[in-house]
Amino acid sequence: MFDGYDSCSEESTSSSSSEDSEDEVVPSIPVSLPIIKNNGQVYTYPDGKAGMATCEMCGMVGVRDAFYSKTKRFCSVSCSRSYSSNSKKASILARLQVNGKPPTKKAKVLQKQPLMAKLAAYAQYQASQQNQAKSKAVVPAESFDWGRYIFSNNTVGAPVSCFKHAPMGTCWADIEEGVRIEVLNSDTNLSTKVYWIAEIIKLAGFKALLRYEGFDNDTSKDFWCNICIPEVHPVGWCASSGKPLVPPKSIQHKYSNWKAFLVKRLTGAKTLPPDFNTKVHENMQFPFKKLMRVEVVDKNYLCRTRVALVEQVIGGRLRLVYEESQDGSDDFWCHMFSPLIHNIGWSRSIGHRFKRSGGIARQLGFFSVYQVKDVDQSVDWFRDGMKLEAIDPLNLSAICVATVRKVLADGYLMIGIDGSEAVDGSDWFCYHSTSPSVFPAGFCEINNIELTPPRGYTKLPFKWFDYLRESGSIAAPVKLFNKEVPNHGFRQGMKLEAVDLMEPRLVCVATVTRIVHRLLRIHFDGWEDEYDQWVDCESPDLYPVGWCQLTGYQLQPPASQSNRDLPQSVPKQKKKAQQYKGQKKKSLLRMKEEAADVDEFTFSQGTSDQESNGSGSYYIKQEP
Repeated sequence: MFDGYDSCSEESTSSSSSEDSEDEVVPSIPVSLPIIKNNGQVYTYPDGKAGMATCEMCGMVGVRDAFYSKTKRFCSVSCSRSYSSNSKKASILARLQVNGKPPTKKAKVLQKQPLMAKLAAYAQYQASQQNQAKSKAVVPAESFDWGRYIFSNNTVGAPVSCFKHAPMGTCWADIEEGVRIEVLNSDTNLSTKVYWIAEIIKLAGFKALLRYEGFDNDTSKDFWCNICIPEVHPVGWCASSGKPLVPPKSIQHKYSNWKAFLVKRLTGAKTLPPDFNTKVHENMQFPFKKLMRVEVVDKNYLCRTRVALVEQVIGGRLRLVYEESQDGSDDFWCHMFSPLIHNIGWSRSIGHRFKRSGGIARQLGFFSVYQVKDVDQSVDWFRDGMKLEAIDPLNLSAICVATVRKVLADGYLMIGIDGSEAVDGSDWFCYHSTSPSVFPAGFCEINNIELTPPRGYTKLPFKWFDYLRESGSIAAPVKLFNKEVPNHGFRQGMKLEAVDLMEPRLVCVATVTRIVHRLLRIHFDGWEDEYDQWVDCESPDLYPVGWCQLTGYQLQPPASQSNRDLPQSVPKQKKKAQQYKGQKKKSLLRMKEEAADVDEFTFSQGTSDQESNGSGSYYIKQEP
């Protein structure tokens, strides 16, 4: 595990080679002497004097205690054997050639210099090559500092295990505080990548507060890191990959024997699973590809679906462009597990309204990812006209009095919000009977949630018993609703990244402010409570802290107080969302006046003729 360990101290003198096979005088070790591993990788240390040894075969300079044999003359068994076969010079020159080709001009110059000078020049050459390669790579910077935000507000992030749909959501059981990992050492003056071991002090989603081993209770060098990035590895990775473990410069003189220190500290400690990086890579693969065709809800007419093409896939989120869009601007964002998208032919199969397009005959290979439970519609099923409570899809902060307007196949229902429905039903929306967004009558009253009464209903406070009697209707039986509450792990006050479903292309910094069984109240940090949204605990529109950084999606930071006070400073995206909410009723009135499109049709399905036993099944307090 510690074969890749290298360090330096200032307590002893260096040892030098006395049995060189060449008639060369090895000069004293200079400052910033390069250390070259026998695999050709170059590492530089600030001081080569103390506690160091020089390999008599490859010229590598490293900590003396980590060298091979009692005499500490060689850095490894291979160097010892190579030296005994008198192949030192050939080995050095071989490293200065490329793929067996004749020595380059650079190599020929090195051959004329003393051994240590050759190694120093080669190290500089390797470092310059690596720096050039780095300069070509564009690494997006994270615009929002989650670590500082969590620390300054003394909050916690929801665990990754709460998000089964997110990468690593089902593989997070072994990740906890106290786990040791190998990460890049940023506390160094070295020009190349070196690593050190760190302990997870605190977890917030994918983000971890780390502390380098050796700092004990000193928090001065603590730092936040997304532990799913490629630069994070389980303990032992450096040894197996030939990478050095170099203690931070701030504490490099704290211990004279770092190897013994690590052995003592890491014995019995937990680390990441050996296949952690492989699992992260596998979890970042998604089945959707560009130009796949799907059926998705029409964002302008919720009662129907349209054909759309997958234009972009980011972290499982899809940017869908409606098929009739000429310039590609008529789009819609959702997660691949969203209940709003379906395979081609879904609308026909259940009797849902559908907007026909010219490409309906071309059914490309898309398979449904979102799965619903099978239900038995043969007895005691929902009926048209039954009353219930539902989250308003046009105002997700409200749970409203609603009505089953049409029973579809496979357990799907068309729901309308009482008091604000369009005459032609263009604002009905489709929920599955097991959806966590529909509730039995009385749910809000029992759970102390404000229920939005029908628009124009004046008999307040609203009472279900009176409303059902006045409207001559019945409530849907409680037994038909999904009452399963998973052990989701969310707690009030937890931070996360959440989609603003009124502007679904935006993923924002958010907080869980209330939990009612499996229902979460999501508040967008920096915004008024009127923008809050009720979301299911298993919603694919919720993500752990650090998800945007991991996937490359843009995260919307909290709105500042000044931005909220000045209308002209409000970000355009949020301003648009506010207008959308404010124009809800106006849009519905407009839809009432518009005639149905000629290319829209409804797939017919037989209506259920089963009677519902509504008596005594109201989920309400019965009046005397």
